[in-house]
Amino acid sequence: MSIEPPESTVAPPEGSVEATSSDPSRRTFIATTTVVGGAIVAGGLTAGPAVFGAESAEAADAPPSSRVSLTVNGERRTVTVDNRTSLLDLLREHLHLTGSKKGCNAGACGACTVLVDDRRVNSCLTLAIRLDGAAVTTIEGLAKGDRLHPLQQAFIDQDAFQCGYCTSGQIMSGVGCIDEGHTGSPEEIREFMSGNICRCGCYVKIVRAVEQTAHGK
Repeated sequence: MSIEPPESTVAPPEGSVEATSSDPSRRTFIATTTVVGGAIVAGGLTAGPAVFGAESAEAADAPPSSRVSLTVNGERRTVTVDNRTSLLDLLREHLHLTGSKKGCNAGACGACTVLVDDRRVNSCLTLAIRLDGAAVTTIEGLAKGDRLHPLQQAFIDQDAFQCGYCTSGQIMSGVGCIDEGHTGSPEEIREFMSGNICRCGCYVKIVRAVEQTAHGK
């Protein structure tokens, strides 16, 4: 037969604080603890964001930007861009000149080739803010009204494209190649056009188009 110990009849020591029904239990304390705007509010105590090392709203400022002025296809253009903006994105996203294509976006395919001060550049690797005051020529600036540039016409004559995605970069690189004087032979043209990739394999006809333009063939 079990014998339960009798309830203690000993009164709490004088001066001690006895728990009353009005004191919050552990369950009540947890249930009434809330998170408000990133701060924990519990029992009238507030722990702000600084407790957790959170950054203040001022730390989320917009990235730095700059104004850049370029002469694009003979027209002076001034825009404000994020300092990280490439020339390709400035042309496509800000000036809506979408003839220059974004292929690899790493300078390996040449689809984005444009002329900057008459020199060939991969516009995807060129920061726009470094070109303030420069003259940029894109595929849209080659034709004179309805009259195509001779190399554009040669690409049509030689059927030097298939899908056409790389064509604008090929033509711009070809114009630069001709102006640089690197058209002495098919081998030289291939060497100095090697940075432009054609996934359709139209290289033979591209070389013929450059030869036609350079030598009137």
